[in-house]
Amino acid sequence: MVIKAIDGLNEITGRIVSIFAVLFAAVIIYDVFMRYMLNEPTRWAFDVSKQLYGFYFIMLGGYALRHNAHVRVDLLTERFGDGLRRIVGVLGYLIFFFPFTWVFTTRSYEFALRSWNQGEVTYGAVQLPVYPLKMAMCIAAALLFLQGISQVLKIILNHDEAVS
Repeated sequence: MVIKAIDGLNEITGRIVSIFAVLFAAVIIYDVFMRYMLNEPTRWAFDVSKQLYGFYFIMLGGYALRHNAHVRVDLLTERFGDGLRRIVGVLGYLIFFFPFTWVFTTRSYEFALRSWNQGEVTYGAVQLPVYPLKMAMCIAAALLFLQGISQVLKIILNHDEAVS
């Protein structure tokens, strides 16, 4: 049930965030059209597209982990038996993944809170608020951490999708 809830949360997040790829592309196409066809470049499109891309990229970490889309170096583990591969998988999460995502989550929370309290904005031609993107980092880190829990549970419970 925990696995299903975490996987479902990251699946829904991934599907919603995928819409931002369309928005990101639309802003770029609009900017290119305005710049080269009408000779009227926009002042805001670069900053907006940069923030949309940052949001899109950071928010899909948990979704990518759910679908085993992260880079994995398994030169040694592919030769191991199933039991040893599972032990190495769990140890990898415990030693490397969880400490990293814990630091990522706590630091990005502090980072976002400071940005929110300061009302931080970009320094470009158009001053866009930065704190929504920094809050997205914190949420993305928490989703990645949760997906790691789901992946470890899948390994322990011998679900095939976690080890493949």
